[in-house]
Amino acid sequence: MNELVRMPSKELPVTLVCAGNRRKEQNMVRETAGFNFGPSAAATSVWKGVPLRDLLRKAGISDQDMHGKHVEFIGVEDLPNKVGPGPFQEEKWGKLVKFGTSVPLSRAMNPAYDIIVAYEANGERLLPDHGFPVRIIIPGYVAGRMIKWLRHINVLPHETRNHYHYHDNRILPPQITAEESAKGNWWYDPSYIILELNINSVIASPCHNEMLSIAKNIGKDYTMSGYSYSGGGRMVTRVEISLDQGLHWHLAKIHRKERPNEYGMHWCWVWWTMDVPVSDLLGSREIWCRAWDSGNNTQPENMTWNLMGQGNNSIYRVRVDTNRNHMAQKHGDPSLRFEHPTQPGKLKGGWMTTLAGKPRIAGFGPTIVDGAKS
Repeated sequence: MNELVRMPSKELPVTLVCAGNRRKEQNMVRETAGFNFGPSAAATSVWKGVPLRDLLRKAGISDQDMHGKHVEFIGVEDLPNKVGPGPFQEEKWGKLVKFGTSVPLSRAMNPAYDIIVAYEANGERLLPDHGFPVRIIIPGYVAGRMIKWLRHINVLPHETRNHYHYHDNRILPPQITAEESAKGNWWYDPSYIILELNINSVIASPCHNEMLSIAKNIGKDYTMSGYSYSGGGRMVTRVEISLDQGLHWHLAKIHRKERPNEYGMHWCWVWWTMDVPVSDLLGSREIWCRAWDSGNNTQPENMTWNLMGQGNNSIYRVRVDTNRNHMAQKHGDPSLRFEHPTQPGKLKGGWMTTLAGKPRIAGFGPTIVDGAKS
């Protein structure tokens, strides 16, 4: 550890996002294999550590003839193996397995990608929950690939054969249930791996169950806000808001708190705001939010369910309740009430938690059959 700290270091802000961000929305359609994350499984910290490229070069690794080679990261903890010996005859899995992953050597040796072995966050030594003593930071990737409590770094002539590299962070086709996934080669098909984050955006304000008095605010503007991010170093180029369910879109103002690196790579989320006349909200049933990135990727209108409940980036919707009589009875004056799709964890509430609020399609056929959830 002392040798590591004495090496030249790099400090940079990076947004980490779980691949299961917004998973609870998918769980409202059909149960997935993951926790009920709301839209807040994301955070930005300033990470400090040694560039992986420098460590590899110090160990004698060349940046020549890198085709097919991978750098493997293995954590210290023992985790359960629930699928058996696995598909690799030369490296069978035992009852306990480590958490690990790998990245192409070409990415690890490319200074533009800023991969570091981190030992500090926000000016302090890593806390145990954040990976003490060291963890890997791979900007632009899903957080599940950034191994905490890092024990081993190996350079391999092939992709890692680690159990959790295959049995986590996968977006299987929507028709593949848990039972179907056990029958074929689904987990080992490279088509379904999640590495880089996809484009996403969320509305933070108005918040869930927020009340806005009509009488006190008519003639005024309301400031909506939220965040957006993308992966792979791609820049969020615009965030758009619709008050009429996608018929018209309006540009929000983007607030870029962090600069790209010297290679033009963007590793942090952006914040956005938009001032909307309260009178416009009176005629709105839903507020829609979507973002675009420099690869011209945007968010789809409809969710695509998947077994792991990961990568959910459908248009974010907040419903606007304008039932003035109901609001007057409860709060003394007519108000607007805003409702998000879900609340995280076991918290109750959200328009997707009702039968009427469930989407009719999610990639595997109708989600509601004869008035009941499929």
